[in-house]
Amino acid sequence: MPLLGDPEHFEMVETLKEIAAAVDKPSAILVISAHWEARLPMVTSGKNPGVIYDYGGFPKEAYEIEYPAPGEPELAKGVVNALGASGIQALQDEQRGFDHGLFVPLKIMYPDADIPCVQLSLVHSLDADLHIQIGKALQSLEWDNLLVIGSGFSFHNMRAFFSPNSQETRQNNIAFDEWLTAVVSDRTLVESVREERLADWESAPSARFCHPREEHLIPLHVCYGMATQPSEKTFKAEIMKKQSSMFHWRS
Repeated sequence: MPLLGDPEHFEMVETLKEIAAAVDKPSAILVISAHWEARLPMVTSGKNPGVIYDYGGFPKEAYEIEYPAPGEPELAKGVVNALGASGIQALQDEQRGFDHGLFVPLKIMYPDADIPCVQLSLVHSLDADLHIQIGKALQSLEWDNLLVIGSGFSFHNMRAFFSPNSQETRQNNIAFDEWLTAVVSDRTLVESVREERLADWESAPSARFCHPREEHLIPLHVCYGMATQPSEKTFKAEIMKKQSSMFHWRS
């Protein structure tokens, strides 16, 4: 929808462009995508992955989108090794292409598709603490000027997206978004407390309303695990009439 000019994604597009302009052009990009779940962490390792149209019901233009970014097998190997060194078994997938959790934001941020990319899956248990530990394991990953993107959504209730935006819906949306922003960015929080709150995200106000299923939230946990500090900056955008947040850490 953002690539097809949908006006309700305008702020998302502008925010992603703003973020891309604010950071140095990366040498490679690692994307943790909400749209790939596996029994173990899986990593794309092909040299030239294609794209996967992992959606349905859109105009034909949605199935003509291309993003011919190269893969980066050495980065994929490094991700698997970093996870393995922390006792987390991970596997490489040489055949899998890039899903829309990668090519939608990156086509906006880096339209030339000239930066090598690697995707990391979620584990299908969607255990929040496990994904924080995955992020911590990736702290040992050595790669100069690497951009890591947790590609999900701070609000992801599909029924609410396509229902009237009532006062109750808005209140639920804002309550969780404000909680999440405070937890991720509050510099007065001890890191053990921040980690505990993110692991126990279901206790947050309106948590299950905003995330009936948490696959779009969990990429954030991996990013936090890599950073283990408050985010440097929060970006707000209204997307499909829902308040949403993006968080930036700089290592």
